[in-house]
Formats: sequence, C-alpha cells, structure tokens
Amino acid sequence: MKKMRIEEVIIVEGKYDAAKLADLVDGLIIMTNGFSVFKSEEKKRLILELGKKRGIIVLTDSDDAGFRIRNYINKIAQGITVKNAYVPAIAGKERRKAQPSKEGLLGVEGVPAELIRKALETAGAHEKAQRAGRKITYSDLYEMGLSGTQGSADFRRKWLESIGFPPRLSKKALCEVLNSLYTYDEFVNTLPQLEVK
Repeated sequence: MKKMRIEEVIIVEGKYDAAKLADLVDGLIIMTNGFSVFKSEEKKRLILELGKKRGIIVLTDSDDAGFRIRNYINKIAQGITVKNAYVPAIAGKERRKAQPSKEGLLGVEGVPAELIRKALETAGAHEKAQRAGRKITYSDLYEMGLSGTQGSADFRRKWLESIGFPPRLSKKALCEVLNSLYTYDEFVNTLPQLEVK
C-alpha cells in the first residue's frame, strides 16, 4: 500500500499510534505522550511552531481521553489551521495489551489501516509537495557543529531557541522536523545568525 504524503503535522497520543501512522503516511508525526502535553511547554511550543508553518491534523483515540487531548490541541492552536481526523469507535483491545482500555475501545494503533486512511482523507489532509534538493542528515548536524562536537549541545540549544523549537529534540526528531520545514540551503541559512560562545 502506497504511503500518503501529508503536508500537515499529524498529532497522535503515543508511540504505538505513531508507529502505526509511520507505516501509512510520509509526513511529520508528533506524539502528545498522553496527557503530558497539558504540562509540557516545550511540546506545546513545538506543536504550535510546526502548526503555524504546515497546519495540524489531530488523530487521537475515540475514547474520552482522546477527545480531551483533541479538544486541548484545538484550544491551544487558535489561529492555526487544525483538521480533526476521527477513527470509528470500535470495541476490542490491541494485541499487545492484556486488558482492553477503560472504555473497551481500540486506540488508533488498533484501528485497521484503511479506516485511518479514510479518516485522514475525510479530514482533508493535503498532499505534501516534493521538497527540492537533498535531505538534511545526521552528518549535516555534525558538520554544522550541532551534534557530536565539543560545545555542540550548547550551540544546538541556542540555535533551536533562535528558531523557536524546544531544546530537547532528539537527532532523529530534529532531522525529521528540519526536512519537513526547510530545504538544505534554508537550513544552512538559519545557522550563521547565531553567534557561538
């Protein structure tokens, strides 16, 4: 099955939802880590910064917790294009779990792929345009002094703050975010503006 190329940032609850989506879409997926998004200023800032640039699709479980997270994202994202993708409420439990959820419904991770694709299409997911130029890699982060070199952690933290992103992004997440927002040349142009100390 061909992956859907999605322009908007897709917000899901947890890592198993993100893994399911990664098999279905070519796009940027951000996890709320359940209710922790309510307290994490960094996560909120990341969602809002990316949302301003690309728009947001919220894809949470069909239970009460999923709707509370969905409503929260919609509330904090005022002025940003937010699309809501809804999976059907299907009774059951995921294979990895010993017991069903509190409401006895499948989460996004357990919903059949074709229903998730339909939910994204119904929400109006935009097809992502192919980016020109080469991808930004881990090697680029090293060569630019953002990873693996003396003082790179401090430099990376200051640079991430200068472009409005939280300082705790992993290398993998950082590459995904950069590739979704910038061409290689645009990425390079964000760096000289910061004086390294």
